[in-house]
Amino acid sequence: MRDTPYLLSIDNGTQSVRALVFDALGNLLFKSFVPVRPYYSVKPGWAEQDPEYFWDAICRACRGLWTEHRVDPGQLAGVAVTTQRTTMVNLDREGNPLRPAIIWLDQRRVESPPSVGPLWGALFRAMGVNQTVRFFLSKAADNWIAVHQPRIWEKTRKYLLLSGYVHYRLTGEYRDSRGCQVGYLPFDYKRQTWARDGDWKWRGLHVRREMLPELVGPGEVLGEVSARAAEETGLRQGTPVIAAATDKACEVLGSGCIAEDQACLGYGTTATVSLTSERYVEPFTFLPPYPAAIPGCYNPEVQNFRGFWLVSWFKEQFGSREQAEASRQGKAPEELLDEMLDRVPPGSAGLTALPYWTPGVKIPGPEAKGAIIGFGDIHTRAHVYRAILEGLVYSLREGKERLEKRSRRKVERLMVAGGGSRSDRVMRITADIFGLPAIRPHVYETSGLGAAINAAVGLDFYSGHRSAIEAMTRVSRQFEPDRASHEFYHQLYSRVYKRIYSRLKPLYQEIQAITGYPGPDGRRMSGEDIRD
Repeated sequence: MRDTPYLLSIDNGTQSVRALVFDALGNLLFKSFVPVRPYYSVKPGWAEQDPEYFWDAICRACRGLWTEHRVDPGQLAGVAVTTQRTTMVNLDREGNPLRPAIIWLDQRRVESPPSVGPLWGALFRAMGVNQTVRFFLSKAADNWIAVHQPRIWEKTRKYLLLSGYVHYRLTGEYRDSRGCQVGYLPFDYKRQTWARDGDWKWRGLHVRREMLPELVGPGEVLGEVSARAAEETGLRQGTPVIAAATDKACEVLGSGCIAEDQACLGYGTTATVSLTSERYVEPFTFLPPYPAAIPGCYNPEVQNFRGFWLVSWFKEQFGSREQAEASRQGKAPEELLDEMLDRVPPGSAGLTALPYWTPGVKIPGPEAKGAIIGFGDIHTRAHVYRAILEGLVYSLREGKERLEKRSRRKVERLMVAGGGSRSDRVMRITADIFGLPAIRPHVYETSGLGAAINAAVGLDFYSGHRSAIEAMTRVSRQFEPDRASHEFYHQLYSRVYKRIYSRLKPLYQEIQAITGYPGPDGRRMSGEDIRD
């Protein structure tokens, strides 16, 4: 390693944009934080945001470093970007957005996606993945736009993920990282490049190859800060821009989760359990592992779509008392909610939550909803809050067990990242439910650190990702499981939690058949097969 100046990570998340300055040892030196409105909805189930809104927040976050922290842009050796996943931007021939970006939380579907042809359709039915493929095609934003906004689609010259758009605004080039390609796109996850000609995705999607960006690997130079971007952000023109990966992939990297016996829990808006694997391992048949932030590696992942969004949901629906008291004390409401956990024993006095406020395609299933069972007259808001958190951790333990089975690996340690990792109480619940050590990395901003690791590799500060990870990541605190609490939780998990969904599934299906929920806009979701 040579003497190094600073590394800048731009993290465009769901609820904020952060400009983070790290040194070459992984120390977070400066942080500029800009909260953002995650999306707006013009119709129920829609989630959109103007791309310029995100770019403006990035510019403000960067300028905050210069004005508030007196960072000299000339000290920055390079920039790396990490963003939320599956957020799509349509650009015209001049590079201007044609419509609001469709955010990953969007629930709309296209009723009749393009045909994949009789041969592919027959193959998918024989493999039993027909519904998985249909979900992919019906959820693809390009298919919806082409059907419902054909004039916009006709004008679309570039179709980019948010990462590709931010890279374009920074460099003026249509280039993006392979590690950022998570979405409903014609991407070959095994080869980590665009799908070959003749692949079924080109048939089932409207996007064309020339509309997509050139791809480079994580840790490679993607471009340089353009004169226009320098004027808008305050960055120095010509500063190298290094390819990183999605926020979740960078979170795994920044937590230092690369060993065979480790899994990374991401306690963010979406809660995830992930591995880093050199092998292509599908967590579910025909659902791919995502590209890791290390070239040639994969992140097999199981997710709870709403994750720690449930904390925000609880706060808004039932936490007015804590919000008022937090305002009076000058604290965050989450701090007071966290204290509620001490008033309730493990297991929440029998209250058990199935934390699927938004369904998934596989776990638990597209018809699923949330449930809380076991209510009695002793239960309070505190019991409900703890039960929701315990249910969320149960769901990730279930995901961990699936990854172990699919990968033929045994997880012995948990690296825990994201907002929930800052709570000692949540870390203890995690360790107790899993029966494994739960490890908190040395910085909370693990996705930003993962991007900085890629920047350090791309700038030759280290010989490769492994040596950079060794130097730039470390443990802050390790929480050991309480064996008595783990055995208690194991009984609730195995004898109660794991049985809830199968018992309620027929009722969920009846609810969907009667009400249409959880179809987009309250309509019944189509169950027809892929059209031949």
